[in-house]
Amino acid sequence: MKFKVLLVDDNPTFVNAVRKFLEMMPGVAVVGHAFDGSDALLKAATLMPDLVLLDIAMPRMNGLEVAQHMNTWPKPPQIVFLSMHDNAEYRLAAQGLGAAYVGKCDFVDKLVPIIAQLRLRGLSTSPPSGAA
Repeated sequence: MKFKVLLVDDNPTFVNAVRKFLEMMPGVAVVGHAFDGSDALLKAATLMPDLVLLDIAMPRMNGLEVAQHMNTWPKPPQIVFLSMHDNAEYRLAAQGLGAAYVGKCDFVDKLVPIIAQLRLRGLSTSPPSGAA
């Protein structure tokens, strides 16, 4: 069974780069993408991903608001924030939402171990170690 990932970012170039990167990982399937927060909620509810890679700064609804909504679902996806705004405030907000936080410039190095850990743990609801 594939580990399903939804990409949410308003930058199509970054979405394509992350998609290509994830498609090289065995057992991982990118099931869709959204370019804003409202669309992310609709697609996540339909596609039921295991993991949502979520930008913070987006139009119509920011990633923190999206994560708050998803956390109210009976079976919310695991969330990893990917943001170019690497600051303590966002890291604390991610931690408070039970999510991991990765700077966009570090996604290649940091995302692989996070996804591997999530898959091994069987998608428990606690954030992966090193999160936030």
